[in-house]
Amino acid sequence: MDFNIKRKSTKIVVTGSMVESYPHDLQMYKIPPIEHVTLQEFETLALERVTLLRSLATATTLKGLRAFSEEWKEYILSDLRNQGLKYYARLCEITRCGTTDADLQARRKDHIAHFILRLAYCRNEELRRWFIARELELFKMRFMTMSGEAIDVFFNLNNLSYTNISDEDKTSIITYLRESTPYQNIDNMKFYKVKFFDVLDLVKSRKVFLKDGFAYIPHKDFVSVLSAQFRKHLRQSLAVACQHLGEVEQDERLVCLLKGLHQSYSGNDYSNTKAMVPIESLDSLSIKSFPLCMRQLHEQLRLSHHLKHGGRLQYGLFLKGIGVTLEDSLRFWREEFTKIMDLEKFEKQYSYNVRYNYGKEGSKRNYSPFSCLRIINETVGPGDCHGCPYRHCDVNNLKNRLSGYGIDQQAVHEIIDITKKGHFQVACSKYFDIIHNLDIGLGINHPNQYFEESQKLSKGEIKVDVKREKVNVKIENVEDLEIDDFIE
Repeated sequence: MDFNIKRKSTKIVVTGSMVESYPHDLQMYKIPPIEHVTLQEFETLALERVTLLRSLATATTLKGLRAFSEEWKEYILSDLRNQGLKYYARLCEITRCGTTDADLQARRKDHIAHFILRLAYCRNEELRRWFIARELELFKMRFMTMSGEAIDVFFNLNNLSYTNISDEDKTSIITYLRESTPYQNIDNMKFYKVKFFDVLDLVKSRKVFLKDGFAYIPHKDFVSVLSAQFRKHLRQSLAVACQHLGEVEQDERLVCLLKGLHQSYSGNDYSNTKAMVPIESLDSLSIKSFPLCMRQLHEQLRLSHHLKHGGRLQYGLFLKGIGVTLEDSLRFWREEFTKIMDLEKFEKQYSYNVRYNYGKEGSKRNYSPFSCLRIINETVGPGDCHGCPYRHCDVNNLKNRLSGYGIDQQAVHEIIDITKKGHFQVACSKYFDIIHNLDIGLGINHPNQYFEESQKLSKGEIKVDVKREKVNVKIENVEDLEIDDFIE
């Protein structure tokens, strides 16, 4: 892959015409892009591709939707449009081989972004597995939206020697096809004859008609053949990309971006909230509208009147993001810390950090609250209470804490089971549902998103059905809590 990265905007140089380079929506990604790409576009395309792949993961993991179902597809398309990725929604909604400018530009972005993410996700086996799984889902979804004509064009472009069976052959076995094919209307559907061992997944699930060692599969299921080829090709390509990482990362501008891309947050950064939250309401808000990571920090602060640097940074930026002003934030921290120290010590050692979070000291940047990915990947040491409780806390302490909040044992076990599997954000989503007595499976990606959605519910801005059986969530006095038991 040859990316020419330039700081200033430049015209795109493409070898050949755009129509020749990108004749079809669906690609096997065998030819790397060779053109000038600005550093800004490089980063933008990478983040947009990550957002797309995470939307696929969310639909299956967080929402529990059956992959490739209509509901699953509609959720993804809606999510992409809501996040401003209409060109990806266009590519996923129906696969075309048109030549409009919108078609060509969408395919170009899709092509370049895929190869950028190869560089970001090739560096270890865990990242490779996640990337391959998501790209396969994307490939399958887009193939399944193709018409018969678009499939023929795709085969020709990729030199795939597959032809559909004749109408005469189809008529002779139509009864068997109806019995073995999981689709209702197959009269106008194209069928392909392939070796049975090319579609063992369909054979295993008994979703295909077999005869004389051949499988007769409809075009909607032909993706089983192609996906095996795509997976093999992608795995080999990632191995090659990993071998050349050293050459790519000689450009220091790309090192941080590529290494941290899988941990990047692509949603709302909550750095410019218009809300106004008085500090007098924090105790009540923390019980229901704070995610567990922030509720833990708030309670520890109220109990010990102090937080270590990591906790002050994580919680301070969260408060900024929900709408606590600089003046109120200074007053809040001052009132707590001066319960165990004199005012002069606070002003000398701690007030600077508060003003720094709001961009009034140091580099004067407008710092954003930490996302879930940033918090999950935090380094947490002895005595610290920041980070993600689902990842950084001992399971028994986590269980005791949840039970102490009055959550029933069945719900506690559900959260613990999800946590043990490493699905920390899913566990947070489950906690949200339990605390709010709902069952909406909200995908939590940011603590401030948790707060925002909770506030919308409390204000009646979101109408949802409440669970029939109310969960007993006990509201305790924070002075009775023993936060030390909750910290690993």
